[in-house]
Amino acid sequence: LRFKRAQLLGYKTHAHFVLEERMAETPDKVYEFLDELLIKAKPAALKEYERLQNFARETDGIDELQKWDSAYYSEKLKQKLFDLDDEQLKPYFKLENVINGVFTVAERLYGLKFTEIDTIDKYHKEVLTYKVTDESDELVSIFYADFFPRQGKRNGAWMTSFKSQYRTDGNNERPHISIVCNFTKPTPSKPSLLTFNEVRTLFHEFGHALHGMLADTTYPGLSGTSVYWDFVELPSQVLENWCYEKDALELFATHYKTNELIPMELINKIKNSSTFHEGMQTLRQISFGLLDMHWHGKDPSNIKDVKALEKKAFESTQLYPDVPSNCMSTSFSHIFQGGYSSGYYSYKWAEVLDADAFEYFKEEGVFNKKIAKKFKENILSKGGTENPMVLYKRFRGQEPKPDALLKRAGLLEIEE
Repeated sequence: LRFKRAQLLGYKTHAHFVLEERMAETPDKVYEFLDELLIKAKPAALKEYERLQNFARETDGIDELQKWDSAYYSEKLKQKLFDLDDEQLKPYFKLENVINGVFTVAERLYGLKFTEIDTIDKYHKEVLTYKVTDESDELVSIFYADFFPRQGKRNGAWMTSFKSQYRTDGNNERPHISIVCNFTKPTPSKPSLLTFNEVRTLFHEFGHALHGMLADTTYPGLSGTSVYWDFVELPSQVLENWCYEKDALELFATHYKTNELIPMELINKIKNSSTFHEGMQTLRQISFGLLDMHWHGKDPSNIKDVKALEKKAFESTQLYPDVPSNCMSTSFSHIFQGGYSSGYYSYKWAEVLDADAFEYFKEEGVFNKKIAKKFKENILSKGGTENPMVLYKRFRGQEPKPDALLKRAGLLEIEE
């Protein structure tokens, strides 16, 4: 049906139809992007897979590693290599401290001030509300934060906009932005303590929130996060990078009992463990992107055997032995139900963008006001008013390159 619609509208395939309004623009560019990453990631993935196989053999006598063994032995190997678990880190990530930390990061970068207020209507008593102002004390946004699970609330984490920014009759209507998470509730004897992944989640959703808060466009339909699908994750993913930076962690990562600053040893462990099995993870994401394009970037009329299609799509990325009875496409809801048809590549595309953008920050200092101003004026404030590649080049001075992502993932060193 998707193919027929594309044909009726004058497009070669569904992918051609979808990608016309994406940064990648064409299926050929998606394939070129995935192939470039594959060339860089595969040598690392093969070495990681061999090490994991050897570890499983030494640990439990496993002669041939299967897909279902991966998570267990990967976690065991990670613990052995890095001696790092969530229980070591959680005392340093009290929720209130992390909230203040992300607010301080936003203040250092964009001059924002967050003041908790109780004069705004809210849908539940647990929701926190803030007035966000700039350095001139002008209203920037109203910000809502809903952090804890409760009956009737869905799982996960997301950002939403109750009111978009727009201009009308000479007025700049400011947005009402919300983030929702599901962190562990505090108890009478213990505060809410976050895992490091939850810290990243909070920074991620807050990055989306900044995209909405700092919008400065005429029309609400082009404001904030109303941008191309493969561009919308840049503000959220780029902010995650500050979670790994010593200068940022020192703003908020203190022990909830002793107020001791997080030790450098733990910071280094967090950084080092972040690249664990990055080659294999990259290969896995590439394989999903290729499968998506095999379904949507070609005429599907001749597909008679789903398994045969999958084997062809996965032949360049396969590490584990094939399971004849396994058919991933039947449960690949992202591309058949979740809106990612011809768009699964965008997960890695967004990583390339965020790594390349953050490299620019690091060159000048992670709290450099000049770079932050360029990011705000050319990315965060513009919404969907211009082509995102034009905006990105205006910010960065060049098109994004995968080198920064490969360097961050530890793949360049392996290649060299």
